[in-house]
Amino acid sequence: MTTAPITREHAAKLMRLASTAAVVAAFVMIGLKFYAYLATGSVSLLSTLFDSALDMAASFVNLLAVRHALQPADAEHRFGHGKAEPLAGLMQVAFILGSSLLLLLEVYDHFLHPKPVEKPGLGIAVMVLSIAVTGALILLQRHVVKKTGSVAIQADSTHYTSDFLVNISVIAALLISAQFGLWWTDPLFGLIVAFYIAWTAISIGRQSFDMLMDREMDNDARRRIMEIVRAHPDAVNLHDLRTRIAGQDRFIQFHLELPDDISLIEAHRISDAVEDRLHDAFPGAEIIIHQDPHSVVTRRQDIKARMDQTRPDAREAARVELLDADEKRA
Repeated sequence: MTTAPITREHAAKLMRLASTAAVVAAFVMIGLKFYAYLATGSVSLLSTLFDSALDMAASFVNLLAVRHALQPADAEHRFGHGKAEPLAGLMQVAFILGSSLLLLLEVYDHFLHPKPVEKPGLGIAVMVLSIAVTGALILLQRHVVKKTGSVAIQADSTHYTSDFLVNISVIAALLISAQFGLWWTDPLFGLIVAFYIAWTAISIGRQSFDMLMDREMDNDARRRIMEIVRAHPDAVNLHDLRTRIAGQDRFIQFHLELPDDISLIEAHRISDAVEDRLHDAFPGAEIIIHQDPHSVVTRRQDIKARMDQTRPDAREAARVELLDADEKRA
């Protein structure tokens, strides 16, 4: 969530800045690590090179997805372009798994044919520099997430934060290999990183699939929606709550139960007030509220319960009563 309201244009500018910076940072780290790998022959350093290549691919796709997802809804895409993000995520999965497989093959070769790590000092210096670049990027991303609440940038920031552990592990592998002559620590750390990359691919794939399948928002968010609606003094209850997420876009819809004796103008006023409170909690969400008289909702629920519990020959009468209730409501 945002700490202070900002315009959509300002949010879009910050998100584009963060996604572009991620691509540039990953490109710089790839160049540094490739040079260091050629000089040292370290397989653990090679593993971080694969990881940085993964970062650049993911960040580049994320950059394109963010730019596309930020486009407003148009005549052909009434619900916006938010699903560009999960589609991009699924494309990343194939590349991530491929990188993990190549790294596993390299690790296997180093276990069969041990090679001493050369110039470990150079490798350590490159990793320290990579940590500095990653740290600066994370600070920028966290600032953008704080201002915009962007899920895509937050996910990218979480991924780069985990790179700290990977880079530190490589430094440890280089030190152990150089100081104690334990050659197997280098490919061992490479093996660990390979499994980490594969796990990352599975996580990205699961999140992308859930978003494409219009999975409900998490339970905390749904509970928050119900609390906000029920907190309004004139709202009786709500039912048929449905939510989904498409990239940066959130969609919330439900039936709002209101007292029977209020006017249409008053029902509209209450609905607008509830919608405003929801927008405060979920900025930018598209909210659809259907207004129902409370007595009609209660009667329909009673009739449906009777239809479920009565004998087959009595269900027709209950069904007719339900249709009559709908006609009176219309």
